[in-house]
Amino acid sequence: MDKLKPKLFSVMKTYTKEQFVKDVVAGIIVAIIALPLSIALALASGVTPEKGIYTAIAAGFVISFLGGSRVQIAGPTAAFATIVAGIVAENGMDGLILATIMAGVILILMGVLRLGNLIKFIPYTITTGFTAGIAVTIFIGQIKDFLGLTVVSEEPLIETVDKLKAVCQFIGTINWQALIVGMVCMVILIGWPYLPGFFKRIPPSLIAVLAGIAMVKGLHMKVNTIGDLYEISNRLPGISLPAFSFKTMQDVLPDAFTIAILAAIESLLSCVVADSMVNSKHRSNMELIAQGAGNITSALFGGIPATGAIARTAANVKNGGRTPIAGMVHSVTLLLILVVLMPYAALIPMPTIAAILFMVAYNMSEWRKFVYLCKTAPKSDIIVLVLTFVLTVVFDLVVAIGVGIVLAAILFMKRMSEVTAVEGWTYVDEDAENDADSIELRSVPAHTLVYEMSGPLFFGAADKILQIRADESVNVLVLRMRSVSAIDATAMHNLETLAEQCEKKKIQLILSHVNEQPLRVMKKAKFVERIGEDHFCKHIDDALTLAEKLSSSAAGPEQQ
Repeated sequence: MDKLKPKLFSVMKTYTKEQFVKDVVAGIIVAIIALPLSIALALASGVTPEKGIYTAIAAGFVISFLGGSRVQIAGPTAAFATIVAGIVAENGMDGLILATIMAGVILILMGVLRLGNLIKFIPYTITTGFTAGIAVTIFIGQIKDFLGLTVVSEEPLIETVDKLKAVCQFIGTINWQALIVGMVCMVILIGWPYLPGFFKRIPPSLIAVLAGIAMVKGLHMKVNTIGDLYEISNRLPGISLPAFSFKTMQDVLPDAFTIAILAAIESLLSCVVADSMVNSKHRSNMELIAQGAGNITSALFGGIPATGAIARTAANVKNGGRTPIAGMVHSVTLLLILVVLMPYAALIPMPTIAAILFMVAYNMSEWRKFVYLCKTAPKSDIIVLVLTFVLTVVFDLVVAIGVGIVLAAILFMKRMSEVTAVEGWTYVDEDAENDADSIELRSVPAHTLVYEMSGPLFFGAADKILQIRADESVNVLVLRMRSVSAIDATAMHNLETLAEQCEKKKIQLILSHVNEQPLRVMKKAKFVERIGEDHFCKHIDDALTLAEKLSSSAAGPEQQ
């Protein structure tokens, strides 16, 4: 069973000075990568820039310290941007803090209750669909700043569709200087990783930030910067308790569940990716507890929801990080940067932030996987994929995941019902029985019907049980259940109805090869007691022998 023990406590038993040096170097590099991303994701979430840093510091440290992965790096991620922006617009920062704390409690409960493996029941099509949808919402949300548009609106634009309408409506206000800054930064972000040697080790987002500042300040360009739109603070985060009320809890409860589920999915997916990189195995339940504790800590220190970040985790591994110490160093480094360099963040141009988020959206969209699924997946899976994507963009993640899971479940049940069958044996003539190729054929006693059941008997296929028909000439009905792996309450009810019909017609019921789970359900429902244990046979040959005996005793002299 998955141990509830942080990986840090396990790896420290064999920790070395050499690995410590590697972890420190990796932690510092990841912090440099995380700095512009944390600021950009905070702005995309509708909060002030330093709150992204607070999140990476508080949640990043706690999740590394308590986490179930050796190399997971946690912090703000793009997946939460639209959700956080919506919560802040509707319920303010107090609502966001409360929702994040509640999500943290839910995550801890999930870990304690050993629900880490339940995440696998969320279909790949749904995770792919809403991830691509989030990427599109982030992209659309940054078009305004990338183009330097002047958008006039009575209320803040939260919905993606409203943002797209505003872009179309005010496209005539484009600021060409902002567009130039954005395009230069995009070229740097795309082209920098292709440079040789030492240069490619420097995070391209950091180079883009420096280039954007140099262009705007050096050329005196009229482009909005973070300092023009937001107040920048380099104060250390203090504990902030939300205004508590049951009404606010009720209002943000759906958002809390969304944050918890998304944090669980993102973090565990990141753990799986990390495992393949370092040949390790994460502890999913401990990771959920760590994610919960990290989100609670982040909220209390003024941050936003956090989860495992695949890109930063990969950067950690690539630069030599192999233990949770690297993630803790990353957080401490960001704390020092916050105090010393945060005021300079006011100089970062908004088109630069937009360009960085464009790249984040592109990388998280995984459009190649999306297209591949559309080409190769069954039609039902394509429907779930596209619908989840569209609902994420048009409505929100809560609606998308809810509808996606329900639709996937319905389609799955439909497929299962199609493979579940209740078929009567076909009777053949004596010539066929004597054929050398028919060695599997068995002789069925007179006045006996045999039905073969296959597949799971659940409510979606339970009606097939009631399709069994027996006329007055039948004395014995044999149900062969060797291929029935499971049975639910609805199917059990229909089986009892069939038994009742048999009793009325004085037909003896025999069950052959009942598997463990169906037999357990039948015993609990006292169905075995009702039919009689001797009517449950281990093999079809035993069932046919018993059927012949019962049929002979039940048949009258004329029938015999």
